[in-house]
Amino acid sequence: MTVPRPVRTSAIAITAVLALAALAGIIHDRIVSADRGREAKEGRVADPAPPVPALSLEADEVVIERGQSLAKILSRRGFTAAEIDRLRAEVRAQVEPPVDLGRIVAGRILRFRTDAAGTVQAIEYPIDADGFLRVFREGAGFKAERIAYAYETRLAHVAGVIEDNPANAVERGGGTEALAIAMTDLFAWDIDFYTELRRGDSFRMIVETRFLDGAFSAFGNIIAAEFVCQGKRFEAFRYELPDPDRPGAMKADHYDRLGKSVRKEFLRSPLPYARITSRFSSRRLHPVRKVYRAHFGVDYAAPIGTPVQATADGVVIAAGSNGPAGRMVRIRHANNYETMYLHLSRIQVKIGDRVAGGKTIVGLVGSTGESTGPHLDYRMKQGGSYVNPLSWKFQPQSPLPAQFNEGFAARVSGFDFLLDAPFRMFRR
Repeated sequence: MTVPRPVRTSAIAITAVLALAALAGIIHDRIVSADRGREAKEGRVADPAPPVPALSLEADEVVIERGQSLAKILSRRGFTAAEIDRLRAEVRAQVEPPVDLGRIVAGRILRFRTDAAGTVQAIEYPIDADGFLRVFREGAGFKAERIAYAYETRLAHVAGVIEDNPANAVERGGGTEALAIAMTDLFAWDIDFYTELRRGDSFRMIVETRFLDGAFSAFGNIIAAEFVCQGKRFEAFRYELPDPDRPGAMKADHYDRLGKSVRKEFLRSPLPYARITSRFSSRRLHPVRKVYRAHFGVDYAAPIGTPVQATADGVVIAAGSNGPAGRMVRIRHANNYETMYLHLSRIQVKIGDRVAGGKTIVGLVGSTGESTGPHLDYRMKQGGSYVNPLSWKFQPQSPLPAQFNEGFAARVSGFDFLLDAPFRMFRR
């Protein structure tokens, strides 16, 4: 099935979509605080009510210049050296995780709130994309708190057809490179985006979009997605359920419409994008030794320094130089699996480290050992014997618990409706 490109619709059409989707219980009309933040490069903070209601505070802003220190900025506004030291110490003691105002970032914006006499009563500084720091006078000292940005979360439809690569296709559909990476990460358990992708493959997604002060900020969670690769359809639906490890908390995962986890035992590849230059083979001409011998791995050509990720959760059992293999990492996984990452330029884990599949970077692509150019030689063993990671059938992770099947099925019906009714809910 060809997925139509996203189209702009009228306000009436969007309203109809929202009304029906709301009945399905999946429109996120809540205000989300502490979701992904305003673009970090802007560095502005929201403009909440003054922290000291009894004062009428005026606000002005200062862009932090390269090489400027907080002490220098504050001294120009009447702060004594003792006050500056006390302010920094109390911020470190009161805010968690700690914030060191001795390392303010150039380009970000400091906001000062002053009283009628021109005395600074409060300071606001953007910490990161999730929130900002507010410090205000309290007696002879200072009170500090981390405040989360208040984001409005809406849903958007992003779809497209592969003409060259997923990143360009997602951007043509109205998304970003970061959204393209999230999409390929989601389907990387089933699709090898290096070898299996074809021109004409298609995708469509329902994605959270985050707004701050009415302006688009960033894409959030992928709520529902479909990817058609060589005519085969892969689906993923996000669902929250209670976290057994944290009473009272929720956790989210993606499942297919039958409730099977999208996540498998292993990712299909340890690199986000790369070209296969040599496959698993019982007889291959060795590029250095010029003799025919078995090649029990898959070679991915990639520039030196490309991050290499662990393909599954596990424990590092070897990390260092290993003769012809160059710098190599070896990881033990569940169910008697092992993976190996050869010819690295740099190793970023050590023996005994626990790694997370698809998240932990074990090293960087290189050309160490017996290698004729930058590449990664990726190998896998099961039960002590080498297996072909490109053709091996991996099992899915734990399925959705049976008690949630009814609610999940109802949610999927709503997702299907939204996926079939393209709409836009944001303007970038």
